[in-house]
Amino acid sequence: MVAITLNGQALALEIQDKLKDDVREFQKRYQCAPNLSVIVVGNNPASQVYVRNKSIVAEKIGFVSETITLPENITQDELLKVIEERNTNRSVHGILVQLPLPNHIDEQIILTAIDVHKDVDGFHSTNVGNFILGNESTVACTPLGIMHLLRHYDISLSGKLAVVIGRSNIVGKPMAMLLQQEHATVIMAHSKTQNLKELTKQADIIVVAIGQGHFIDETYIKEGAVVIDVGMNRDANGQLIGDVHPNVMQKASFMTPVPGGVGPMTITSLMQQTLQQAIKQEKSYE
Repeated sequence: MVAITLNGQALALEIQDKLKDDVREFQKRYQCAPNLSVIVVGNNPASQVYVRNKSIVAEKIGFVSETITLPENITQDELLKVIEERNTNRSVHGILVQLPLPNHIDEQIILTAIDVHKDVDGFHSTNVGNFILGNESTVACTPLGIMHLLRHYDISLSGKLAVVIGRSNIVGKPMAMLLQQEHATVIMAHSKTQNLKELTKQADIIVVAIGQGHFIDETYIKEGAVVIDVGMNRDANGQLIGDVHPNVMQKASFMTPVPGGVGPMTITSLMQQTLQQAIKQEKSYE
């Protein structure tokens, strides 16, 4: 068996083409473009790449996209002022603060300072709470993108055993919740999990988000498993690699590549949520 590639790049381009049409309709109706502000603190190279990619897609589909780059030593209060300026700016529909933040800044205070209606990343505590309760909310973009990918390839989740490796607020926790909402039985594994291999070898679906290059190899999975690789790592030669070893392709039924799998879907989900929030805000002004 050789796994079918879950081509996130191709699906993302398909969705973005549809978004272009939706943005044109938005512009006709509201006489403005969806506006996304991305705030970056410091010069983390990985963050710079992510932000540049987000800006490229935003502009391609017709958004106004602003990137605010702030010095590493900015104070928390100064950063809060930058956010508040965009909260009160009616033309700004979405605000995203690129993570991680420097250690002297409290991430939760910053994320909760974003106007809940402009939180297009789904990290505001109110959105997190609504998401857990099953109420309307924005949702973390990476897990949301993964769900779009699974649906596109008609991968059934109901009654399946899923193992999510990694328990971050950005991927692991919301991923587990979304899988549960689709009636999968979910095990969340992490750095303290014992006998990880015994768990993953039972799994129908494995989502790996641990930031350790090629950590999961063919010995961790059963024949025919669906494997989602969220990892973005650099090997000794500077090549971009995932958390999953390529030899898993010989055993899995479906697998995401790195690059070209989850990453493009994350950005596309961000654009979808920004447009949704822009529509809600502009409707409220009518």
